[in-house]
Amino acid sequence: MAAKAPARPIAALSPTGWLGSEAAARWRARVHPLWLVVAPAVLVVTGLLVAVFALSLIKGLPGTPAAHFSLENYSRLYTDSFVLTALSNTLGFAATGIGVALFFGISIAWLVERTTLPGKAVVYAAMSLGLVLPNFFLAMGWLFLLHPRIGALNRLFMQLTGAAQAPLNIATVWGMGWIEGLGLAALVFILTSSTFRAMDPALEEVASVHGARFGSRLRRVVLPLVLPGLLASVLYIFTISFASFDVPAIIGWSNRIYTFSTFVYSKSTSAEGIPDYGTTAAMSSAMVVIALLSSMLYGRVIRRANRYQVVTGKGYRPKQASLGRWAVAAWAFIGSYFLLSKLLPALLVIWAALLPFFQPPSIEALKTLSLQNFQRMPGALLARGASHTAILMVLVPTLALLLSGAFSWLVIRSRSRLRGPLDFFAFLPHAVPSIIFGVGALFVALFVLKGLPLYGSLTLVAAVYVVLRLSFGTRMLNSAFIQIHRELEEAAAVAGAGGLKIARAIIAPLLLPALINGWLWIALETYRELTLATVLYSPRNITLSVVVWSIWLSGNLGQAAAVSVILLCCLVPLVAAYWVFGRRQLVGAGRPAR
Repeated sequence: MAAKAPARPIAALSPTGWLGSEAAARWRARVHPLWLVVAPAVLVVTGLLVAVFALSLIKGLPGTPAAHFSLENYSRLYTDSFVLTALSNTLGFAATGIGVALFFGISIAWLVERTTLPGKAVVYAAMSLGLVLPNFFLAMGWLFLLHPRIGALNRLFMQLTGAAQAPLNIATVWGMGWIEGLGLAALVFILTSSTFRAMDPALEEVASVHGARFGSRLRRVVLPLVLPGLLASVLYIFTISFASFDVPAIIGWSNRIYTFSTFVYSKSTSAEGIPDYGTTAAMSSAMVVIALLSSMLYGRVIRRANRYQVVTGKGYRPKQASLGRWAVAAWAFIGSYFLLSKLLPALLVIWAALLPFFQPPSIEALKTLSLQNFQRMPGALLARGASHTAILMVLVPTLALLLSGAFSWLVIRSRSRLRGPLDFFAFLPHAVPSIIFGVGALFVALFVLKGLPLYGSLTLVAAVYVVLRLSFGTRMLNSAFIQIHRELEEAAAVAGAGGLKIARAIIAPLLLPALINGWLWIALETYRELTLATVLYSPRNITLSVVVWSIWLSGNLGQAAAVSVILLCCLVPLVAAYWVFGRRQLVGAGRPAR
C-alpha cells in the first residue's frame, strides 16, 4: 500500500507559499500595485474603441427588434454622397488648417530661435497664452468680420464700392481651415521652437560658403534636418483639426458645410429623427485606422532619428542670424499674426456683444451700444453650466494626473515588458480623434451599461474627459520622472524608508512643479472643451461652452457674443495662474514623446 502523502501546509496554499519565496518575489516585482490603477483605464480605452467598432456592424437602432449585424454601414462610406462630402470637407478643412498653422507657427519659431529678433519674451508669452483661447471665440470673430451677409468688412466694401455681392466669404471649407490654422499656429510654435533652438548652424554655414542662397539652404539643409519635429507637429495638429467641432459648428453648420465632427453630431442626435449610430461608428472606425497608421508613421521616423542628429559636443556652436533692418519686417509679420488671430476677433466679438443686432462699426452704430445682451442672458442656464464646468475643472485634472502618474511610474520606473504597450495606450487618446471616444461612451451608456444612470450624466462627461487628458498628463510626467534620478529613491530605501514614504517625501515634492503646471493646463482645456461636451450633452450635464453653442444655434448672436465675453473674463485669472506657474513646462510637455 502506497504511503499517504503528507498534508500540504496551509501556508503553501497561499500565493507566496505555492509559488515559493523566490517566485513570489519575482511575481510581486512584476505586478506592481499601480497596475490595479492603470488596468481599468486600459480597459476603458479599449472598451470604448471596441464599442465603436461593434456599433459600426449594427444596422438599425441597437436594442430594437429591427437591429441586426450588417456591413451596410461601411458600404455607405463609399456610396452615400453626404458621407463622401463630409469626408472631403474634413480633409480640405484639415489640410488648410495644417498649412496655415505651419506657415505662421514655423515662421515665428524660426524668427524667435534662429535670429536676433528683439523682444522674444513677448512672443513666447503671447504664443503660449494664445493656446488657451477657445477656437469658437476666434470663429465668432471671423464670422462677424467676413460673413457674406453680416460681415463688417464685406458690408464696408459693398457700401464704399456699391457692389451687390460680398467679395470674401469665410463660410467655406477653406475659410474654416484658415481660422483653425490661426488657432493652431501657437501649438506649432511650441512644438517646433525647441527643434530650431537645438539645430547646429554649421551645415547652413557650409552651404552658404559654397554659394547656396537662403531659399536653397532652407529647402536643402534646414527643412530636412527638422523633419522629425515637423512630422510630429503635422500629425499632432492633424488629429486635432480632423476632430475639431467648434470652428465647423460656428461657421459651417448654418451653411450646411459638414465636417467629420459636425456629421457625427448631426447623425447621433435625435433632433433630425432616429439617430444613425451605425454610419457614425463606421466612419469613426475608419478614422481610428487612419490615426493608428499615422502614429506608426511617426514612430518609424523617430526610430530613424539618428540620421537627423546634428547637435554634437565641442563642435556645436549655436549661432543666430542677424536681422538688421529686417527686424521691423519680422515684427510686422508677427504683429499681423496676432492681429488676425487674437486682437481683431476679440474686438469684433466684444462689439457684437454690445449691439442689439450686429452691424459694422459706424457713428450710427455707436449710438446703439448698450448692455442689453448681458442683461438678457439666461441666468439659470448659465448658473447650471458654470456649476458643472467648475466641478469638471476640479475633478478632471485631479483624476487625470493621478492616473497619469501611475502610468508614468510604470513606464519610466518599472522593468516590465509591458511598458511599451502601456505607453501606447496612454498616447492613444490623442492619436484617435476625441469625438470617437464620445461616440463610444454614448453607445456604452445607452446599450451596454443601460442599467446604470450614466447617459446624460456629468459622471460620463468627467470619465471621458479624464481618458482624453491621459495623453497630455503622461507626456508631462514622463519627462518629469526621467529627470529624477533613481539614486534618490535607492538612498531612501537603504535608509529604511518604505514605498509610500519615498513617494510622499521625495517623489511628490520633485514632481510638484510639473503637477501644478499639468493641473492648470488640464483645467484650462476642460474649461474650453466644446467637442465632447456637445456630443455628450444633456440638460443634466450642460457646460458653459455648450451654453454658448446652444445660444448661437438659436440665432441670438448678440447674446452668444456676450456669454463668450463673460467666459473670457472668467478665463483671465486661470490664464494668469498658468502664466505664473506653468509657462516653462508647456514647451516640454506639449511635445509628443518618442
